[in-house]
Amino acid sequence: GAFGKWGLGETILKGAPNPLTHGFDHYTGWLSQRLAHTYYPPTIIRDGKEEPLEDGTFVHDLIMQDAFDFIKASTDEGKPFFCYIPTAVPHAAMHAPEALHQKWRKAYPQFDDTIGKYTISKGEYVREVQNPIAGFAAMMENLDNQVGDLLKLLVELGVDENTIVLFSSDNGTHHEGGHDPKFWDSNGPLRGGKRDLYEGGIRTPLIVRWPGQINPGTTSSHISAFWDVLPTLAELTGQAIPKQCDGISLVPTLIGDQETQQTHQAIYFEFIERGAKPYSIRSLRTGDWKAVQRSETNKGKKFFPIELYNLKSDLGEENNLANQNPEVVQRMKRLMDESHKPLK
Repeated sequence: GAFGKWGLGETILKGAPNPLTHGFDHYTGWLSQRLAHTYYPPTIIRDGKEEPLEDGTFVHDLIMQDAFDFIKASTDEGKPFFCYIPTAVPHAAMHAPEALHQKWRKAYPQFDDTIGKYTISKGEYVREVQNPIAGFAAMMENLDNQVGDLLKLLVELGVDENTIVLFSSDNGTHHEGGHDPKFWDSNGPLRGGKRDLYEGGIRTPLIVRWPGQINPGTTSSHISAFWDVLPTLAELTGQAIPKQCDGISLVPTLIGDQETQQTHQAIYFEFIERGAKPYSIRSLRTGDWKAVQRSETNKGKKFFPIELYNLKSDLGEENNLANQNPEVVQRMKRLMDESHKPLK
């Protein structure tokens, strides 16, 4: 089951890559990723059918409840389950349940004159938020409560010792809908944010709970990326890894077997901003070295020189070492050029 933001277009459009045509038995969420910028949409999608919502319905709670119901139903039937919850919290509009929003407005009344706005496009429904600072705190507390409810549910159903839970984020902090990452110190020492390829845009945590296999409180500095999740799940479930997958299974790291853990030669990213060709910014990480190259106008036609950082000594990417290490820059450029796959 999938519950939340699909991210690949409309979820009921015939011929489109919707969840029900791509391996999921159940899906609850938004009509499209564009509408996932609001938590008060006019409709909700359940298993390919669009259902109207009453004005003022906070859709996130309905989505989470459907995810819980899916887990209950699977467990009642004695079936193993895969529950994918691509929550859109926090994202764009700082919407939250009213009671929690009012609680945090009392904590931060100095921001009551601030109105958070977010526009999708003409005719698409997004309500403004009074005091988006309070809105962010409220939506995060609500999600935190629901993650707690999820873990409690696994205990109540008697499957918590036989269930692996993974929690992560898709990118760094954003500035949309009135959110203020500086106030919350969202990125700590990291530079940049969403749509950046500096560490503040792409470095995210992966938290995994696997009773009996992962010792609580342990950490790993193994360098990985989201394309490693698929082969990890494939190994855990005894499935073949698709040939087109560039990922490496993280199972050895999860169980503390670093000796057999394969590693990436490099991790490469590129970002295409509003149709830029070939890309508006690209980056590459290999070992402690990190290279970043930005387009001058975000159109991908002319680029600034490659920037080079040593993340071991400069996590905030403040000291560009490119001039002092020309041979490293050339190697990083070669790896980036080799990693680029032109769009068809």
